[in-house]
Amino acid sequence: MRSLLAVLVAIPSVALAQLPDPAKGNVTSEPVAGNVHMLTGVGGNIGVSVGPDGLLIVDDQFEVLAPKINKALDKLSKAKISYVLNTHYHFDHTGSNGVFGREGRIVAQREVRTRLIAGVDMGPMGKIPPAKKEALPVITYDTGMSLYFNGEEIRLTHLPAGHTDGDSLVYFAGSNVLHMGDHFFVGSFPFIDLNSGGSVEGYLANIEKVLATLPQGVKIIPGHGPLAGRAELESFVAAIRESVSLVRTKREAGKTLAQVKAEGLPEKFKPWGAGFVNQDMWLETVFTSLDKGAKKVSAPTP
Repeated sequence: MRSLLAVLVAIPSVALAQLPDPAKGNVTSEPVAGNVHMLTGVGGNIGVSVGPDGLLIVDDQFEVLAPKINKALDKLSKAKISYVLNTHYHFDHTGSNGVFGREGRIVAQREVRTRLIAGVDMGPMGKIPPAKKEALPVITYDTGMSLYFNGEEIRLTHLPAGHTDGDSLVYFAGSNVLHMGDHFFVGSFPFIDLNSGGSVEGYLANIEKVLATLPQGVKIIPGHGPLAGRAELESFVAAIRESVSLVRTKREAGKTLAQVKAEGLPEKFKPWGAGFVNQDMWLETVFTSLDKGAKKVSAPTP
């Protein structure tokens, strides 16, 4: 439950009853394209490369699910895991690092290692300890890198601060599959971790750039939600863009967060708040992030 509890720090209004129990989750697999499959369970979707070089996975959910993830992987290939790629540090994406890191090399953007080493302060609920050694990335990068595995180039690209400050895209060039991590929640408002370097405006800029440069016919593995493509990403970008614009306009008109929440968003946005991040949580995240950004811009230069 570590990453889900981390969300509680950023958004205290979340009720424990809303949170899924990873131990009760099932892990299922579906083919995506080329060498790539997607595993779905509790937490972030897992990308899997299967081929003559062995297995490579992108994210690994919660440690309690590791045995079920292993069973799902065994159905695809009995080969060992050579690499574990982390799209960011949240524990619903890195929770099984300590298990799979004993078998394969963990690769991530530098800030992922930094945050895993530091642990998470849960305030009144205590602290999540720093990750154990075998759960830490052993290969890190700043802006990006490529791996050549199972007959294709796998490109890791660090994004500017958006969901966190250490997010990466993973593109399987030969298979034409893009894993977007938590820069894509299909059909629902995203969680943006403002306490870990996240930024709503940065997030929006990132997903707009991804959409503008999306390869033709690409399959997209989102951080959360079903397998997707261009149409689903276009819908997501449009919803984020419009909702952010609405909050920005109201904030600049002098309205308070309470007033913005009371007015809400147009009816068409109702389905977008049916997921983990409800409409009030999203409005608070957007308002708070825009407020922080405005204060930073207006701060006097020393």
